[in-house]
Amino acid sequence: MNPAELLAHQGGWDELLLVAAPLGIIAGLLVFANRRVTAKLNEAVEQEESAAAGPPAAAPDNPNPDSIGHHDA
Repeated sequence: MNPAELLAHQGGWDELLLVAAPLGIIAGLLVFANRRVTAKLNEAVEQEESAAAGPPAAAPDNPNPDSIGHHDA
């Protein structure tokens, strides 16, 4: 089989490539975009969770709850 016969639309393989190649490229781009969006969303959720938790609470100066609001002068 010479190259001219191979390229002369024998069997429809070239038409298959004309459809499959763009579909494959689009599918690959969608997978790539989905991974980027998922990573950004996970990053945003982690930032919100860390912001909601806030800094650790400081220990009270006077741990005795009976003396809160009473001042001895």
